[in-house]
Amino acid sequence: MRILAINYEYPPLGGGAGNATANISREMARQGAEVLVLTSAFRGFPARERVDGFEIRRIPTIRRHEEKCAAWEMAAFMASASVHAPLISRRFKPDAVLAYFGIPCGPPAWLVKALRGTPYVVSLRGGDVPGFQPYDLAAMHRLTGPLIRFLWRKAGAVAANSGGLAALARRFEPGLEYPVIPNGADTALFHPRSGERAPGPVRLFFHGRLVYQKGLDLLLAALGGMPAATFELHLAGDGPMRPELEQQASSLGIRDKVFFHGWMRRPELARALRGADLFVFPSRDEGMPNAVLEAMASGLPVVASAIAGSEELVLPGLTGRLVPSGDAPALAAALAPLLEDAPLLAAMGQAGRERVESQYSWASAASRYLELCSSLTGGKR
Repeated sequence: MRILAINYEYPPLGGGAGNATANISREMARQGAEVLVLTSAFRGFPARERVDGFEIRRIPTIRRHEEKCAAWEMAAFMASASVHAPLISRRFKPDAVLAYFGIPCGPPAWLVKALRGTPYVVSLRGGDVPGFQPYDLAAMHRLTGPLIRFLWRKAGAVAANSGGLAALARRFEPGLEYPVIPNGADTALFHPRSGERAPGPVRLFFHGRLVYQKGLDLLLAALGGMPAATFELHLAGDGPMRPELEQQASSLGIRDKVFFHGWMRRPELARALRGADLFVFPSRDEGMPNAVLEAMASGLPVVASAIAGSEELVLPGLTGRLVPSGDAPALAAALAPLLEDAPLLAAMGQAGRERVESQYSWASAASRYLELCSSLTGGKR
């Protein structure tokens, strides 16, 4: 099959959805599909590139930062892609279009369908689903809700990356089916350390954006009452809450135990995870968090909030612990005994690695998307 994949983010731009686009495209190509990814131009990156057996086209848009994208920048990509996607489709002749995020990638996918009759699949990732992150996105979802519903109804299929996200989508638009296609993990890049652990206190690790959604204020509050000699907290990422988090750590007396590393590209991130002992993910909302999958692939136990995605990945008592979302005391109670139990951390980490290897692969996700696209074309290719 020929697949046109559209995503305004592609590594190193953005986070989980860009990573999913790269990995699923690679695995689709390995399974015999011809894939073209349409994404954002960014300084220093070529307009055309062929990697891992598929093609990347970076189109003109407005993008100021690797790690984040403002709503108006998404709108700029949507406008640019709405021009370029139909033009590229005339030459590429895709059998199906895969739009990561209903907004901003759904409109150009719909235009290709309107002009060429090509079916499209919407891959829901989280923030594009009304009801997700209501504390940040409620106004945007009220504004874009009618367009989102239109794009979903016109799609050949609307897939979600977790059961929780599918349930949220069903509450917004109950008239559709939402097949669940989970994310995967690159188990070659993200793997457990092979040598001895470096000496020192238990190293807690988090990577992601430093924003309210991720619940890092709760994590600092939980750590504030623990003996400082027992842990270090390493945060890989950046965002608007960094000054506030630094101030909170200082006021709790643990600033010298909290290390802000800024953004890490993936090889550096994989090395950092291998040096950690425990992954902590107190996020308030997620779809299917790649961060948790990559931590488990790296042989780390995970303590996470019991939200969509995380509660589907973490098996309490076996691969980590789950705590109620927004509950700092419960998070502290889950972490405290683990800081004193290195054998349990190792056993949970090994079980997490085995779970990812057996159930969460990008090859499986790619195969599911190809099957979905094939079903829309009547299996002609």
